[in-house]
Amino acid sequence: MASTRKARVAVYHAPGCHLCERAVEQVQQFQQELGFELELVDISGDAALEAEYREWLPVVEIDGRRRFTYFVQPEPFRRAVAQATAEA
Repeated sequence: MASTRKARVAVYHAPGCHLCERAVEQVQQFQQELGFELELVDISGDAALEAEYREWLPVVEIDGRRRFTYFVQPEPFRRAVAQATAEA
């Protein structure tokens, strides 16, 4: 029986970050195609998030695992979401 579990994707971003804007746009397009859960996390104003993510923005995590920084690569992203969905 096929899994109905959806992968969870989080994009950590900040205002004024052009790479972040591009990553959010890409991931939103992939969400329409692949049907995963998406959380957009604005790190600005949160000292803990700023300390952890600022130098790597944007950061894309799939099921809590950091998979991409700076740029989202389409085919590796699709494979990572498929793998996360299969690990249900």
